[in-house]
Amino acid sequence: MRPHAVTLLEVAPRDGFQSIAEPLPTEEKIAIVEMLIAAGVERMELGSFVSPRAVPQMADMAEIAARFRDQETCRLSVLVPNAKGALLAFQAGYRDLVFVVSVSEAHNRNNVRQSVAESLEQLRAIVAEAGDAGKRLRVDLSTSFDCPFTGTVPLDDVRRLFERAASIAPRAEFALCDTTGRADPTTVAKRFEKVMAEAPPEMVWAFHGHDTFGMGVANALFAHAAGATIIEGAAAGLGGCPFAPGATGNTATEDLHFAFEEGGIATGIDRERLLAAADRIAALPGARTASHLREVPRRRALSG
Repeated sequence: MRPHAVTLLEVAPRDGFQSIAEPLPTEEKIAIVEMLIAAGVERMELGSFVSPRAVPQMADMAEIAARFRDQETCRLSVLVPNAKGALLAFQAGYRDLVFVVSVSEAHNRNNVRQSVAESLEQLRAIVAEAGDAGKRLRVDLSTSFDCPFTGTVPLDDVRRLFERAASIAPRAEFALCDTTGRADPTTVAKRFEKVMAEAPPEMVWAFHGHDTFGMGVANALFAHAAGATIIEGAAAGLGGCPFAPGATGNTATEDLHFAFEEGGIATGIDRERLLAAADRIAALPGARTASHLREVPRRRALSG
């Protein structure tokens, strides 16, 4: 059986940058995004339309969004936590939205200051406002495996939230997110199989993982084998969710690139250019990064 395709979705400009406390120069952020696009990244989270009080690093989102509004080679999305954020995204010319809601009630209240039920009402408002663009929405089910406040998240809770969210946004992509990096490969595969079995076959699935326990690449490979065709990562492994205590960086995009490409699954991304972008990200002041491939001698990392 031929392995299905994979898209590596870059989240460093959003989930990665927000982990850095001190504001980064806007032009530096723009330069990094341009390097990632030049490397062949086909999908990327450009940032988020959130309150600067909640995530100060995103205070320049409007300026960055304006710079890339007419970009055509990479599908750019923006994260929105509520209908107000979606309206700002639409006004900025962005129709690809990422909406996040946590399976864990405790994490949702800590992350977006709402109950899960209130978040679902925000999702309903976004879908109503989006109209036909609703098929370009992705719903991230955060804490689909583990919550930093309550521990292991029951599978039945994930299934129930997916059912409720899918009834509101039936044309959206869906992601199961290992927000704390606590998941293991077998559990990742089983949860995707169980939840996907209750979804229409045409639904597109994504996996968002962290490498806190060193399982980031393995979890991604098992998610892909289960049917997730979109795998999220951050160049250099930048990250560490400020709303998930103990979570370290996102799985490094270059490590994911190596794993898939060496296994014969093309990503469309140039490894040398991706590593150059990862090097620049790792040099950012305050950046917390973790990448295996960047530690390999560069000639060896680039050899066939």
